[in-house]
Amino acid sequence: MLTFDIGGAQIDGARDYQEDAFLITRVGDLSASVGATLIVVADGMGGHAAGNVASNMAVQTFNKHLTIHFNTTTLPKTLREAVNQANQSITETVRETSALKGMGCTLVAVVIEDAHLHWASVGDSHLYLVREDAVKKLNTDHSYGGFLSRMAAQGQPIEPAVGFSRNMLMSALTGDEIADIDCPESPLVLRGGDRLVIASDGLDTLSSGKLLSILSTTGSAKAAVEALLNAVTAAKMPRQDNTTAIVVMIGEKAEFKPSPVTPLRLQEKPGVRINQPSAQIPGEPRPAPRRAGPWLTLAVGVVLAVAGAAWWFSGGVPASLLPDPVAILAEQVGVRPEVEPSADPAPADPAPADPAPADPSGVVTSPPAAASAVFNDAVGGGPGPDMVWVAGGEFQMGAPDSAAGFDERPQHPVKVARFALSTHEISVAEYARFTAATGRKPPRNSAGRNPRMPVTFVSWDDALAYVGWLSAQSGKRYRLPSEAEWEFAARAGTLTRHWWGTAAGENLAHCFDCASGLDPRQPVPGGHFKPNPWGLFDTAGNVEEWVNDCYHPNYTGAPSDGSVFEEGECSYRVVRGGGFASASKSLRVTARAKLVANGANDTVGIRVARDP
Repeated sequence: MLTFDIGGAQIDGARDYQEDAFLITRVGDLSASVGATLIVVADGMGGHAAGNVASNMAVQTFNKHLTIHFNTTTLPKTLREAVNQANQSITETVRETSALKGMGCTLVAVVIEDAHLHWASVGDSHLYLVREDAVKKLNTDHSYGGFLSRMAAQGQPIEPAVGFSRNMLMSALTGDEIADIDCPESPLVLRGGDRLVIASDGLDTLSSGKLLSILSTTGSAKAAVEALLNAVTAAKMPRQDNTTAIVVMIGEKAEFKPSPVTPLRLQEKPGVRINQPSAQIPGEPRPAPRRAGPWLTLAVGVVLAVAGAAWWFSGGVPASLLPDPVAILAEQVGVRPEVEPSADPAPADPAPADPAPADPSGVVTSPPAAASAVFNDAVGGGPGPDMVWVAGGEFQMGAPDSAAGFDERPQHPVKVARFALSTHEISVAEYARFTAATGRKPPRNSAGRNPRMPVTFVSWDDALAYVGWLSAQSGKRYRLPSEAEWEFAARAGTLTRHWWGTAAGENLAHCFDCASGLDPRQPVPGGHFKPNPWGLFDTAGNVEEWVNDCYHPNYTGAPSDGSVFEEGECSYRVVRGGGFASASKSLRVTARAKLVANGANDTVGIRVARDP
């Protein structure tokens, strides 16, 4: 008869916030000795509180579904359903709560039932088996590197797309359709002496040899977890990610001996471990809450931790009594649920720099034009936005089939006609002239802001009204650029992931992990960084920018003449360029996201186009 010693804990690493969540609990009819042990680890993405909410929500929803439906059908089917329910909870929350735009997570869940190990996983978190002095990864790696390795193993090697990191996720819980769930139909049969490690990808800092050494020389699960996390800390990796590690030591003792989950604040039995992260920057005063701030994370964490304690002491909580994260957010922040965001397809974890050869994802077939002279039109008794002419040309829009961004494909040729584009994102001052002249309501964050900051909290509808006003005042046709025009201009004749090269580099743009030394809670005035070769500032980072196109999940049927891609899901429109709260992966010239047309938040602004 196998017995199990289980311990788990987590560290923040080099981050000042915690986006991982985990749970260790029992499910099933324990009185009849037919129960099982459930372990779930979720690694949040979306930045600060959004990632924390996503991971805790996924753990909570997964646990609820599995607990209710345990032994009602086959376990693999129940596990897959629980994954989909966790994803659906994110779908519903980002639809109702604009502050959580872009949140998501990876997830790995295991169920140990007698000597059988079942699992379901999405993303790049880990399930390792240590057996007979060898470490084996049991679950599928849904990163881009894992995809390339699987294709090579199947005899169909694919040349990696330049500019895509091997750790870029190809499947995750983002609220959109899940690309791939790893959930085998047959369980793994466990043996005495086996060791299991369930961990977030922060554990990648340690080699398999280090894992084997620690797990072979520690006598308890608790000691093994402490040694693993101490080793991660001792490695002193720059920008070390949050790390969660759970160890299961399998023996043949006469008792089940769960080690205390350390450090566990609310209880001594294993349960939900929730760190209360802080988004405060060292040496900076704590700001007023923006979107979902650190105090919100604390509030959500406490509520979810209480729910975890209730699960443990009561043996299960009816679904109707579980806390509602959306209600919590609405109460604590005053977020209006009618504003619907999109899920940012790009994962939040920073990617390592890749080599920078020519990038086949954006070959410009026409000679790149030089930057033209800046001009502006008279608008409302003063100068309009600074503009430059973008010469027409042909290019390959989107990413190749080997790329990880499903909505960036298929790559297709586009011919763009000459047009003008504003050199900067429209500023607070420029938009204020429009609201003053028309009586339109100013953005809710405009009071007291630096007038040179890009305007934010403007919807697509607001942006259309603004370009309509520019047109009426100037006698010229102003509009939002098409998505094809935006990508053509942002690339500026270059062939790499960003207009300056393949690697994100340092001090080249403003984003969450761009190493620019700027405040990650707000944009910077236009002109802080140098422009691209065509004289356009901040096409990567600072704030995302509305384009005119309806959102489509791919480019099938997209026009080849650079015009707007209409039809499709027109209640959602495309935003481009990434922003100050985005990961550097979202700054790729081909990266795209969607946002409900009448929605607005503090990361999205405006760049305007003009016809000749």
